Amino acid sequence: AQLVESGGGSVQAGGSLRVQCVASEYALSNYHCMSWFRQTREKEREGIASINEYDITYYADSVQGRFTIPQDIAKKTLYLQMNDLKPEDTGTYYCAARSGQCPRPIINDYFRTWGQGTQVTVSP
Repeated sequence: AQLVESGGGSVQAGGSLRVQCVASEYALSNYHCMSWFRQTREKEREGIASINEYDITYYADSVQGRFTIPQDIAKKTLYLQMNDLKPEDTGTYYCAARSGQCPRPIINDYFRTWGQGTQVTVSP
């Protein structure tokens, strides 16, 4: 697999969690935009954060100010740091990659390479 997520879990509202996505050597060489999406009960798959090869980031309004998307190229790992979590953040979180530029907003049709997802549950 080119992208493998891990780090999901359960947390109480107001807490923090970090999920990660390990990329293959092929992914790192060929993809210039990495993004996080999530699938919640209320919404279709939503793009929430992206980062390009120049470390330029973009966030959806729903997570702006609470989530960040750092990456560690040496470890071939993309992270999603989630702070001040809310019950509505509950869902399955996916990382995705594309060779082109990062679209704004982050639209899932532009991405062809996906991880398997990791579950995040936020209790009230």
